[in-house]
Amino acid sequence: MDTKLFYDQVDPATILGKACYAVVGNPIGHSLSPWIHQRFAEQAAQAMYYGRIQAPVEGFQATAEAFFQQGGRGLNVTIPFKLEACAFAKQLTAHAQLAGAVNTLWQAGGQINGDNTDGLGLVRDLDAQGIELKGMKILILGAGGAARGIIGPLLAQSPAAVMIANRSPSKAKQLATLFAELAHSVGVALTAESSEDLVTQVSSGTLGQFDLVINATAASLTVLSPISDQAAAQLFQPRTFAYDLVYGKPTPFMQQALQHGSRVSDGLGMLVEQAAAAFLIWRGATFSSTINPRQVLAELRHVLA
Repeated sequence: MDTKLFYDQVDPATILGKACYAVVGNPIGHSLSPWIHQRFAEQAAQAMYYGRIQAPVEGFQATAEAFFQQGGRGLNVTIPFKLEACAFAKQLTAHAQLAGAVNTLWQAGGQINGDNTDGLGLVRDLDAQGIELKGMKILILGAGGAARGIIGPLLAQSPAAVMIANRSPSKAKQLATLFAELAHSVGVALTAESSEDLVTQVSSGTLGQFDLVINATAASLTVLSPISDQAAAQLFQPRTFAYDLVYGKPTPFMQQALQHGSRVSDGLGMLVEQAAAAFLIWRGATFSSTINPRQVLAELRHVLA
């Protein structure tokens, strides 16, 4: 494989005789995926190299094609290429079809396959933290790509109800319509509201309290919260679990929840768990009892501390 594809300077001897994988995005220098997958490879005693590839903003397809043509086995895909990865794959899993985005690519049967493991990663992280989703009332803040990637796996856990709230109510309603059939099939009440109407209804007591509130907006990336302090006072209770998909540091959303006695989590566990799901797709489900995502997560938090 041409090592010039990789973002980091790679000695050809490093990848000789190893199965090659990578994460592709732009920018990509900050990605923790190589560290995570290296630990999985060590746990599973797999001879593999996992690198970073920074594709040109307009050059995802050419970059992905070159990687697979040169013998690459699998790609993780991050911002801003998940939609392009969905179009690039010839065969999509049900998760990927509903999400409309792909974060995991691999070659099998002479074609490129695509999946979206983000939602599965979230569900597994919540489960590992003792959150029983069945019968829960869940609020998802945001109606963009991040929300779209997690709704399907959340519905599959049979919560009592899921509400999507977004500043633009039309986007929330479009998302609810997209997942309406799935929600109906598993008996989950799926609704959509504007962020403004959400606060009004919670304040009046007509909605009751949510058990799980997920921030799937990009607000935390800009050091903001998607909700006001007034709204936070209504939404967060000691029984509430607040989950921010952003990871790396306490976010304003998490701090609001803590002020009202709620349990909180960032999305680092989701990152590790979605990586574990991709690893098992690539290397085989038989390694599910060999790799230990929670150990890798604990080690990663120590590294980042």
